[in-house]
Amino acid sequence: MSLASIIMVVILLLIAIITLIFLIPGLTGAPYAPSEKAKVKKVLTKLYPIKHCDLLIDLGAGDGVVLQVAAKRGAKALGLEINPILALLTNWRFRKNRKITIKCCNFYRYKFPAKTTIVYAYALANHIETIRRKIECEATRLNKPIHFISNAFDLEDIKPEKKWDSFYLYRIDPQS
Repeated sequence: MSLASIIMVVILLLIAIITLIFLIPGLTGAPYAPSEKAKVKKVLTKLYPIKHCDLLIDLGAGDGVVLQVAAKRGAKALGLEINPILALLTNWRFRKNRKITIKCCNFYRYKFPAKTTIVYAYALANHIETIRRKIECEATRLNKPIHFISNAFDLEDIKPEKKWDSFYLYRIDPQS
């Protein structure tokens, strides 16, 4: 096999691996869809005025736009990202920011820290109720309400506290 053939095989393998890394999360309901920074700034100012005492969890943190906006407003921000490439890149991007943490994990299996106050998700419509149930479980486990911002999709049987543009703010109370 010639050197050119070996290089071509390596390139094709890398393309296949990267495609699978981005395709598999998309098939499991976690496609990468970046949030608009300008809108996130307004959401974390008008819809939920985030403060230094807040801990925001971004479910599917992607490139970290939501984390960055929350941290600039003084909050601690935790990104949960299932895609290892995005988690690695976002971790590297914010490596010097002590207010931002990224975990590569499936958020359905992750226990929220006790200080969690707000959860943000830009998810597919068919996953929004599952996300809500996860937040309810965590609110119950932590025995405190957790606010939830959903970008693009509303919850079926809960009226939002506020709505702006495509964003909905909910208060998820512990279940008795």
